[in-house]
Amino acid sequence: MERVILHSDCNSFFASVETLLNPALADVPMAVCGDPDRRHGIILAKNEAAKKYGVVTAETVYAAKRKCPRLVLVPPHYDLYVRISREVNEIYRAYTDLVEPFGMDESWLDVSGSQKLFGDGLTIANELRARIRREIGITVSVGVSFNKCFAKLGSDLKKPDAVTCIDREHFRQIVWPLPVGSLLFVGKSAQKALSDLRIRTIGELAGTSPEFLSYKLGKSGLLLYEYANGRDDEPVAAATDERQVKSVGNGMTFSRDLCGEEEIEVGLTAVCDLAAARMREKHVKCTTVQLSIKDENFVVTQRQRPLDSPTQLACDLADAAMQLLRESWNLRLGIRALTVTGTNLVPEDTADQIGFFDNIHDREKKDKRERVMDDIRKKFGRGAIKSGSYIDNDFGIADERS
Repeated sequence: MERVILHSDCNSFFASVETLLNPALADVPMAVCGDPDRRHGIILAKNEAAKKYGVVTAETVYAAKRKCPRLVLVPPHYDLYVRISREVNEIYRAYTDLVEPFGMDESWLDVSGSQKLFGDGLTIANELRARIRREIGITVSVGVSFNKCFAKLGSDLKKPDAVTCIDREHFRQIVWPLPVGSLLFVGKSAQKALSDLRIRTIGELAGTSPEFLSYKLGKSGLLLYEYANGRDDEPVAAATDERQVKSVGNGMTFSRDLCGEEEIEVGLTAVCDLAAARMREKHVKCTTVQLSIKDENFVVTQRQRPLDSPTQLACDLADAAMQLLRESWNLRLGIRALTVTGTNLVPEDTADQIGFFDNIHDREKKDKRERVMDDIRKKFGRGAIKSGSYIDNDFGIADERS
């Protein structure tokens, strides 16, 4: 039996939910943004009226206001977004238990076994659109296909409030002329790498030698080749399946740029403190540390390095991140934001590889100290106990962690 996969994407989700709170926003160009006074002045979502002025997600509020001086800005209400997201997914689960969220506003549905009850994929997609519009008050765009990759692509092709079918018989005519960046997992770096190889459309990717792609791009090249040719058999995870944690981290945008090694170390200490606490909450250790640096021009630099031993200690994360920063960053340049992420996770009971000169008792003391801090924060709040290095700072760290 041919699989029937839907990908449903809530249109302009944050902006649409804000319009539920204030219907007057439907008639004006509007965007949801962070707090400019705390240097979180980035466009998080925009409505259709704002899109007509060229307002785009992730640009600064300043840039958006230059395009659209009448742009109405509203703060985000994340609790409400989470609640609406759950209500939308409950509607999906009325048609199948194979519902896999992909972020807060998107989900895949495998309705292969639901067609005898509810009709074919197109019928189900249109019924979902109608129910969500009627019962929730927002709109969705739905892609219908025989795999997850093309279903996702279909939901992106027509917006808002639309359905796009990409079947096995016609996918080459629909998909192959599209820019290669339309394909799932082709981000900016992959798009540039493919462009350097003179691969600009999905059809050109599909017609490229897989051996050549593997040589140039490694395993990801082969995966993208399979996607372009419609070969994607990844299942839609059931709603009850336990999600495997693949990375754990923390990021902070500071109230002013960090300059110099001393200030940067203070910022990294605060970032790694919470990243390590989150690892302990999830009972994992990381074997690789990834560092992301955003400068005053919003340019992001990323570096990563493997660790000698799995860890969930803040001091280990900070040491590795600081070493990465020294190797890849001019310490005289200002840093707007830092993110430290632990990847290649293992269970926390994985034994450390203690070297001959390592002090096992010292590591046990550090682990005990950080767990005591976790307990205090759980009982009295996140800001109840802090590292002395970032008390009374002017970087906005206390506000971020309280």
